[in-house]
Amino acid sequence: MILAGSGRGAWADATSVPAALSLADAEKIALRNHPQVAAADYRALAAQEVMKETRAGYYPNANLYGDAVGADSEDARILAGGLNNPTVYNRLAGGISVSQLITDFGRTANLTSSSKFQAQAENQNASATREQVLLQVNANYLGTLQAQAVLHVAQQTLDTRQLLLDQVSLLASNKLKSELDVSFASVAVQQSKLLVERAQNDADAAMASLSTALGYREPHQFELSEPDSFTNAIANDDSELVQIALAQRPELLSLRDQDIAAQKYARAQRDTRLPSVSAFGEAGGSPMHDDHLPDDYAVGGIQISFPLFAGGLYTARQHEAELKAQAQDELLRSLEDDIVRDVHIAWLNVNNAREQIKTSRELVRSASDAYDLAQSRYQSGLSSIVELSEAQLNLTSAQITDTNARYNLFIQQANLNYQTGAMR
Repeated sequence: MILAGSGRGAWADATSVPAALSLADAEKIALRNHPQVAAADYRALAAQEVMKETRAGYYPNANLYGDAVGADSEDARILAGGLNNPTVYNRLAGGISVSQLITDFGRTANLTSSSKFQAQAENQNASATREQVLLQVNANYLGTLQAQAVLHVAQQTLDTRQLLLDQVSLLASNKLKSELDVSFASVAVQQSKLLVERAQNDADAAMASLSTALGYREPHQFELSEPDSFTNAIANDDSELVQIALAQRPELLSLRDQDIAAQKYARAQRDTRLPSVSAFGEAGGSPMHDDHLPDDYAVGGIQISFPLFAGGLYTARQHEAELKAQAQDELLRSLEDDIVRDVHIAWLNVNNAREQIKTSRELVRSASDAYDLAQSRYQSGLSSIVELSEAQLNLTSAQITDTNARYNLFIQQANLNYQTGAMR
């Protein structure tokens, strides 16, 4: 029993250890595990089946039939349900009917081509979904690292202020500092505890969001590693990036395929008013039948079908498809405009994030120098603890700003990659 209990305790400790996770591993897990990726892949596969459905019009259509008919008399006739009234004989028969489309003057070809481009559009939508999931993974992974870094800064601040409180309390007990200094130092410690609690909550929430982005239902704990620094230079203008985005953004490629598919479908609706030519053939036998019927039969022929009038149905369908195709053109143009705007904004954000890093580092350097000076002045009795507390607050704020700026650059670079279609 002791050994069994020890084993369970060791297993619990082993499973509670956070798993190491790099950004590349996180992307692989999300692509394999996220339900949105799976749903997009299923839709793409379904679109492939639709293409097979429309392409089936090129192939023969064969059906097997079997009939067992009993009539009251040899003179029985069908007197309702149609213009003809054929004679019905006693029989037990079976046969096969085969039909083959010869031509419908392009309707089936346009339907097949339309479904083909729809399938390509769904493949591009699947790629777009993967890029969106990768963007979420990058943003949540970097956001979690950012929250953990802020928590580290908050914890360091708490440790520093706690050390100051201990020193001031000792000096106050020896009548070298006043109780007011102790009160100020205690307030600073409590403020730091609030900062740590808030940062801890943000870090836990970020980890939960990362777990969801990876496709997990329950929150998981991971030990994250720092990503590599971005070394690629940003061009002086975004014109080249815009051209890249217009050439490879999957959402845009999908809409272009949908636009072509809509045009093909409109042509298919136009071709509905054209004739269709098909070949038919039937053959079979009757083991039991009336004496008026033969033992077997075979027949074949060519059928031409020409739609004459359907109350304007075919024309309305053609106009509907053409108008939808024109609407698709406008949606395509709108998306192109949005992509140009989004790439430009993402490019500006990356440049701004790089400038903020330079500024935040200077801010940390200045705040650190000011804190060292304030600490020296306070220890020498040349200033009050209020000045030291304010210097500590400024240093903490500068360190948090620098941390946010550093990870913001990673996030903005990931967003720029997404806007240019380079997340794959």
